[in-house]
Amino acid sequence: MGESLLPRSFMPETRSSTACRALLLSGATWLALAGAGAAHAQSLAAVPPAPVVPAAPSDGLGDDGYYLESDLLIRDDVNKIMTARGSVEARYQGRTLRADEVVYNSATGAVTANGHVQLIDPDGTAEFADHLELDKDMKAGFARNFSARLDKNIKVAAVTAVKRNANIQELNQAIYTPCEVCATKPTPTWSVSADKIVEDKKRQLIYYKHAVIHMWGAPVLYLPIFWHPDPKAERSSGFLAPKLDFSKGRGISYSQPYLYVISPSSDVVVTPQINTKVNPFLNANYRKRFYSGVLEARGGFTYDKDFDIRGDRFGQGTFRSYLLADGRFDIDRKWKWGFSAERVSDALLFDKYKVNDVYQQRGLFTSDDHRLMSQIYATRQDARSWLSVSAVSVQGLRVVGIDPTTKSANAFENSGAFPLIGPLVEGRWEPASPVLGGRVRLQGSGVVLTRSESQFGEAPYFLGAYKGRGGVDSSRASLQADWRSSTIVGPGLKVSPFAQARGDAYSINTYLTPAAAALGDDAKQTYTRALGVGGVDFSLPFYKPLKNGGSVVLEPLAQIASGSDSSRVPVIVARDGTKTYLYNEDSATLEFDETNLFKANKSPGFDLYEGGTRVNVGGRATMATADGRGGSILVGRSFRSQFDPLLPARTGLQSRSSDWIVSATVTPIVGITAFARTRLDSKSQEIHRIETGVDAYTKRISGSLRYLKDEVDANGNRQENLEARGQLNITKKWALTAFGQRDMVQNVWRRRDLGVAYIDDCIRIDVVYQQEDRYASTATGLRLQPDRTIAVGLTLATLGDRRYGIGKY
Repeated sequence: MGESLLPRSFMPETRSSTACRALLLSGATWLALAGAGAAHAQSLAAVPPAPVVPAAPSDGLGDDGYYLESDLLIRDDVNKIMTARGSVEARYQGRTLRADEVVYNSATGAVTANGHVQLIDPDGTAEFADHLELDKDMKAGFARNFSARLDKNIKVAAVTAVKRNANIQELNQAIYTPCEVCATKPTPTWSVSADKIVEDKKRQLIYYKHAVIHMWGAPVLYLPIFWHPDPKAERSSGFLAPKLDFSKGRGISYSQPYLYVISPSSDVVVTPQINTKVNPFLNANYRKRFYSGVLEARGGFTYDKDFDIRGDRFGQGTFRSYLLADGRFDIDRKWKWGFSAERVSDALLFDKYKVNDVYQQRGLFTSDDHRLMSQIYATRQDARSWLSVSAVSVQGLRVVGIDPTTKSANAFENSGAFPLIGPLVEGRWEPASPVLGGRVRLQGSGVVLTRSESQFGEAPYFLGAYKGRGGVDSSRASLQADWRSSTIVGPGLKVSPFAQARGDAYSINTYLTPAAAALGDDAKQTYTRALGVGGVDFSLPFYKPLKNGGSVVLEPLAQIASGSDSSRVPVIVARDGTKTYLYNEDSATLEFDETNLFKANKSPGFDLYEGGTRVNVGGRATMATADGRGGSILVGRSFRSQFDPLLPARTGLQSRSSDWIVSATVTPIVGITAFARTRLDSKSQEIHRIETGVDAYTKRISGSLRYLKDEVDANGNRQENLEARGQLNITKKWALTAFGQRDMVQNVWRRRDLGVAYIDDCIRIDVVYQQEDRYASTATGLRLQPDRTIAVGLTLATLGDRRYGIGKY
């Protein structure tokens, strides 16, 4: 037997030997499944902190060189065994292995490391063990008293870790936690322990046997066996986290989603909801990614009778379902097309079965609360032009009538009174070269509106008083040209002349009001008009720097505009021409505020046009400091040559001197910002409309406050409401949470939430009381039966967010 006794040595090599390759390529093979989420040994407090090592070798080893250092190196040439003892350290390709002893058998290729084994990867993650064994191909191995500290502060430990082959790895008597664990805090806030955890790389699944979830060391949930997709896998079939809640209407409900991966580019999540009081409800969510776009379709259905909030069932059994789908696709670099499909069989289906994320933007146009919007569209865009062609259909779900005895909904919006919008064509084009020294933009627009039901009547249209009577159909085509230039005069006066010309053509059915219907006047009418305006914008900013690095800017603003008179489309509803109605489909929501103060035409749509001779004046002041504090204020109003009755009186624009517009924001402390937007009476300075609020994000407080008051809104109603949400951190771990919506016209709370939260480095627990009141009509004050809930929210670091309703009454 030949033997070589060498002192501690430094042996750089230009190429690695078989021994070092087998020794150091083991890398992070042991805890690929630590990131999967669950494992437990006897104690996590013993997991050492990850050693700080360089991300890559800095000693010139390169990809093939290695470094080996030890107190003693023994070579047994007869048995083909090499043993390194005493503070062994080896490096290869950025990985570092440390141990009391490392033994390499060149005949079998097996590597054994003993005593204080540490394996550090280039990313800084570290694994520890008392004993480590690997075969020559690193396809099988064994570790005893294994632990690891991984990315995102995840800790894992196991009595033994076994790598059976390239695809199967397992931990025995294992524990997993992302919480802080140290000598002074040996028990993590939460952890998952299991007798055995197996990672199947081929199937991309993690299996657990006899798993227990612990909270502050106490077991709270036992699962004899379960499995889920490997979190490291991009996508894999398997069960997702379930949801449990309780309500009087449905009783106890258990929802268990299952993800099925159809192909690398498509999957579906099927979620049956099992209820104790009503029939099961099945949900499905299909997703597909194409080379040119994406498709997503959600749907659900059941067969059952209707039921109210108390759980009383009534009516006939029938299929009840919903569909929420959208797709977006590229035709080429300039053309795109898409669609959305949103429909439901019952107006309250989403509320009764707790279907979430319903009213979202799916396409060009955004759905409103409790209204669904289906659309199809195509767009084309390049550097100088835009074109869109679309069609839109709306389904109304809002409650408009309530049974006074049961306080349950018995009437809903008549969706037939909403127009079918389509086709809607919009386009614009700008030539590349200036025209008369300015920018020219040509715009075109056309739309057809078709109603299956009339939206007019003595009773509210949505109650169906005119159901079966044809609604008003109309079509419009518009062509517009804009020219604008800009120049600086003298010491900084910005002068921007502009001109605009527009032509509109309308075809409208006579409105079927009772008076018009009695006269039999239902013929189509046509109307054309030519509109134009010209003017100049003036701006003269004054800038002053501050000593602390901030600045103050004062900017007087003015606009002079003159052109054709204001215009609305008249529709004759009597044969003698004495009765007319002013058509207005797309401009009914006109508000006068800082966003349109300096617009020559303040109307948001086409049907109403602001004209005449007017002067818009105002001033803006802005201050900003170097530390992020500051504020701004804008004050202005509009003056016109004569009273304009065609503009809505509620906007404050009819008079020769308009209401005052004031808009301000201020940040007195970094993290706290307040704003106010208001319209004041031109004579008395009484507030006609105000929207104000505060946003706060500090160490102690986070939240927002919103207040809105409008004497007359677009629907002719008075609005005044308050909304507040926030979190007050009482201590480092305890906080109070609150949310409220108050209708100050009806003098009631629409919704109230009050909760307490516990928060630390790896867990958040919320206990929240909720009460919600919904109204059929602010005019009548009728409301549905209050919906009260006690909910518990649980958020575990690295394991996502799950919320359970535990008491509804």
